[in-house]
Amino acid sequence: MPRPANMRHGEHVAEQPALALSLGPSYEPAAPDGSPNLREACGVIGVHGATDDAAVQTYFALFAVQHRGQESAGIAVGDGQRLHAERRMGLVSRVFSDHRLARLKGHLAIGHCRYSTAGSSNASNIQPILRNTDIGPMALGHNGNIVNALDLRSNAAVDAFPDTSTTDSAVIADLIATAPGATIVDRVRQVAPRLQGSFCLLIATPNQLIAVRDGMGNRPLCIGRANGTRVIASETCALDTIGATFERDIEPGEIVAIDDDGMQSIKLEMPQRHAMCAFEYIYFSRPDSMLDGASVHSARRSMGRLLARQHPVDADIVIGVPDSATAAATGYAEESGLPYGDGFVRNRYIGRTFIEPTPRLRKLGVRLKYSALPDITAGKRVVMVDDTIVRGTTQASLVRLLREEGGATEVHVRITAPPIRWPCFLGIDIPDPDDLVAHKLDVEQICKDIGADSLGYQSTENLVQAIGRSSDRLCLGCFTHTYPLDVQLTFDKFLLERPENIATAMVFPREATIDRVESGTPSSG
Repeated sequence: MPRPANMRHGEHVAEQPALALSLGPSYEPAAPDGSPNLREACGVIGVHGATDDAAVQTYFALFAVQHRGQESAGIAVGDGQRLHAERRMGLVSRVFSDHRLARLKGHLAIGHCRYSTAGSSNASNIQPILRNTDIGPMALGHNGNIVNALDLRSNAAVDAFPDTSTTDSAVIADLIATAPGATIVDRVRQVAPRLQGSFCLLIATPNQLIAVRDGMGNRPLCIGRANGTRVIASETCALDTIGATFERDIEPGEIVAIDDDGMQSIKLEMPQRHAMCAFEYIYFSRPDSMLDGASVHSARRSMGRLLARQHPVDADIVIGVPDSATAAATGYAEESGLPYGDGFVRNRYIGRTFIEPTPRLRKLGVRLKYSALPDITAGKRVVMVDDTIVRGTTQASLVRLLREEGGATEVHVRITAPPIRWPCFLGIDIPDPDDLVAHKLDVEQICKDIGADSLGYQSTENLVQAIGRSSDRLCLGCFTHTYPLDVQLTFDKFLLERPENIATAMVFPREATIDRVESGTPSSG
């Protein structure tokens, strides 16, 4: 699997003419936003059709899943002979322009917007990942987190990874690129059962689109169709955006391969139990999406209604923290018989991904992101519904904002998720237990810590009831400490970047890959 010695931006590679790449400069996150301290999984899109505008459809669909990842974005296109790619740091709107999209002509494409759950946020780790193989080029996008990536890389043949693989996604790409098999599908069938953890994969070759979902079904992935074009997406809202009709979810442990001859489905023997991430319903997915047949919006309203039954309070008005808690707040209001009001105005130009880790700037970020509406809350006993408490800093700032600017006489906080006491290993950047306020403090102490008059969390049983799936078909590990697969006690998202000994140390992306990119020799992953 040779690697180009001198690949310039947007230029065809002489040694491997099937692959072309344009990679933008490194990008550092903007100012803090003060949003809830959870960062999400990535978003993936795949399009296969009879026209050469697959990249344009992928571009519009990526906007619909932009909430899943805001660090970088990329599109790779196959035209039957070659793969072309545009990949840069930043939001979809920043990465792609008319002239960049015009370079991406082909009848199939995959797109990716990234949040880094493994590996640094820099240009060397942008997806789709591009690889030249002995049977032709491929591009790969990954949503999820592989917990045995280090073991897979360590146990590979010495020459199996000519490029440093500093993310779990890059390890997957290298394993597929070097696996035995006459086709990429054959190689995926060899590699997928070896992957432990959460993965939704989209793979493009010059003439084939391949989708893979892990045996747990931990992250959503669905198929739609529009005028002969097949669309694969992380969420159904992306299908709606480009006028595609939902057909079905890709099943856990299923490979779907689409080419000019049609669509093929292959079921893998993967023994894990079904375990959709509960946070897809609580927080991550857009409210207009359907997850495995369940409406996200309806599930959130049910969370609010059940929360009102579990934790009623004598109050005057219910407000929600925009946007993911809004549906739950209306459900709480309906069940409690209290009026609902918009107690906050959200600045839509402040994102929800890049969070400055210092308490002072996190508090400032909340003031940048939200303003209180005293016309709604002044002189009133307020129920503030939010989706999660991670460190508690955000809720403390919001409670203070309601009292100082909003004029609320009482603030009662209600949380639609159970207390988050344990880390996540499957694609959510939930901190170590010591950074989780519910791991250290009980509910009464947290209530005092955030300055609320009362605090009520959703029970795990009510959450499961609201989602409408049995608990043995959900991943609830960050609440219960019971995970759907064996995991290590701690997880280091930068583990694949850390040298084990100085003689054979990998290059740290933060220290070296920026120079490689600017000199015209970007990493292919």
